[in-house]
Amino acid sequence: MRPDTAETRQHYDEAACRAGFQALDGLTLLAGLYLAISPWVAQFAVLARLSFSNLVTGLALAALAFGFAAAYGRTHGLSWVAPVIGVWTIVSPWVMYGGAAPATAVWSNVVVGLWIVLMGLAAAGITASARSAPRPRVSGLRERATRSSP
Repeated sequence: MRPDTAETRQHYDEAACRAGFQALDGLTLLAGLYLAISPWVAQFAVLARLSFSNLVTGLALAALAFGFAAAYGRTHGLSWVAPVIGVWTIVSPWVMYGGAAPATAVWSNVVVGLWIVLMGLAAAGITASARSAPRPRVSGLRERATRSSP
């Protein structure tokens, strides 16, 4: 592994220990869990395709949020997936059922989808700002390499 890769992971892992990151991860996890159970909470489980879609995407989002919380240094590259899941959640009632989806299904998906998009964009924004933040010089292999070169 390259020294700058280890440093970058350490930087992201340190950033993930901050309260803002932890709150974002927790809220994203809750949104994923709600999305997974929403067909039964909002009583549109009879819509089999939408129920299955919400279950799968909700569990995927929850797993992603858990990965962010557990090892952000290794999973930060996947932060773009959450807004995509959010957009899919918003449009899925129309894609699957046209205008025939019940209002409860539409409202549930639109509200939780918007929330997921916002959480995903916030995570991506934090990731981008962490990438552009100045880092201290790397000690170790690079310094040794420059000292030993003629």
